[in-house]
Amino acid sequence: MDPQSFIRLSIGSLGLRMPVTSSKTVQGTVHATSASCLCEFRLRGFPIQTTQVPLISSPEINPDSQSNLTIFYLEESDVKALMTPGCFQGPDAYLEIVVYMGRKGSHCGVTSRKHQIGNFRVLVGPEWGEGKAVLLHNGWINLGKHKLGKPGLELHLKVKLDPDPRYVFHFEDETGLSPQIVQLKGAIKQPIFSCKFIRDRRASQTDQMGNYWQNENEADQEAERRERKGWKVMIHDLSGSAVAAAFMATPFVPATGFDRVAKSNPGAWLIVRPDPVGPAESWLPWGRLEAWREIGHRDFVCLRLHLLPEGQEAGVLVSDVMISADKGGEFFIDMNRQTPVGAPVPSPQNIGDDLAAALSGPIDGGFVMNCRVQGEGKGSKPLVQLAVKHVTCVEDAAIFMALAAAVDLSIQACKPFRRKAKKLTRQSS
Repeated sequence: MDPQSFIRLSIGSLGLRMPVTSSKTVQGTVHATSASCLCEFRLRGFPIQTTQVPLISSPEINPDSQSNLTIFYLEESDVKALMTPGCFQGPDAYLEIVVYMGRKGSHCGVTSRKHQIGNFRVLVGPEWGEGKAVLLHNGWINLGKHKLGKPGLELHLKVKLDPDPRYVFHFEDETGLSPQIVQLKGAIKQPIFSCKFIRDRRASQTDQMGNYWQNENEADQEAERRERKGWKVMIHDLSGSAVAAAFMATPFVPATGFDRVAKSNPGAWLIVRPDPVGPAESWLPWGRLEAWREIGHRDFVCLRLHLLPEGQEAGVLVSDVMISADKGGEFFIDMNRQTPVGAPVPSPQNIGDDLAAALSGPIDGGFVMNCRVQGEGKGSKPLVQLAVKHVTCVEDAAIFMALAAAVDLSIQACKPFRRKAKKLTRQSS
């Protein structure tokens, strides 16, 4: 398998230091003890990211190198666009760090009454396209002089580029139509896996997804209004051997008094891999994916993944993501991008150990995978990216394909039950 080039741009080790002469007032209006600081990170072509910045009281203290880490992931085409003169209505592209200060509040720790106290720019240069680790900045910078002419605030940050190669896979059709899965390398498509969807109507009978949506009788239609169960996805390699699977372990059923799957009783998938020492068609658990629907100003499908390392009864929470039910979105496992909600999270090293146990290979933290899916009823064809360092063999990649298929099907499984099921016009082969 040939990887594609990606770059990881990280900004961390953040801290704001106030000289003694200016510790009582900042810009003459905000008292340091009641102030909170916010950084905005702006890179052309990417959404603005924000994070809080701790105040450093002692000049001898340097911030932790892993604190307040902000990450941008750039594909090769992103780097080329940034390096193209005039591509973004300016002579030079740059990463801009803008620092704000205001009184402590509920919005990212800073109230809406905030004011800018300084900014810092890192120009995009040729080194961005060389595919090597580069330290762009590490240390303190002065954000300008105090209004009385004395030294002003200082910002500490570390900006670094690291190569982050990935394998990219694409489901060539909707998951429910049992598509082929190809690996993408530029314009080249290489078949790697096939995806087989099956739904158990009864213990002795299975049915293809293409037939499932077109229920044959009223009894099936009524059952569909009450629950969605028995869905399976099998991932086969090019020889036809099953190398991973996802089984619907907990039915997707509406909560009492509602027409949707609720957090109090989520549906769940069991992601499994073949047991290398067990009998034929025996499986080992790898992960458990829970899904439910949240209703608000916008509807979201919530997805929560626990790894199930061998020998551990309790799962390890590694992803907690919300995807727009209408527009779709991205499911991801990335230790540097989020802190899953609702459960204690182990350190990246411990997560790496558990990933290693689940994948039987050397693993560390950072980006693991992402999967982009469409909203309900929009003919989703998942696009999956996997970090090269987390894939030691083709079978490892197959596990993530089963997970991606379960993520995609969860969007449909969490659709409100009062709506009619989507009808497909053709059947899977």
